[in-house]
Amino acid sequence: MDYYGIGFSNIRLPNSSRSYVYRYNTKINQFPEEVFLHEFLHSLERNSEEYGYTVPALHDYEQYGYENEALVGQRQWYKDYMNKNVRTSSGNIGLPEEIYSLKPAKESNFENSYEIDVFNEPDNLIEEIKEIINQLIKRF
Repeated sequence: MDYYGIGFSNIRLPNSSRSYVYRYNTKINQFPEEVFLHEFLHSLERNSEEYGYTVPALHDYEQYGYENEALVGQRQWYKDYMNKNVRTSSGNIGLPEEIYSLKPAKESNFENSYEIDVFNEPDNLIEEIKEIINQLIKRF
């Protein structure tokens, strides 16, 4: 999405340092950076479309025979998507090699822009209360 002509992705992570998303653990999570890569690939997906390339939708991995694997998530899908190695009956598809060297589209030439009036963090009273309590504990 874009806000005042600037593209962004909002990634919400848990406040707990004990959360598995912050750790590489061979038994639980071998690809903790997946969420960051996923959001970055959405940016490249959109840039590709803005420059007129046809690319598979990032969320359509199952249509191409990929699975969300227990320990590594969609790692193989992302590799093939980024290297244009997604096999189809008409040849390999994925992100075009050129997209890594092209500048992102600007607000003035967005074809697929999304208008938003104001940016608000989602309201979550429980999260806010927990954060206040955590800040008080840290101070004392």
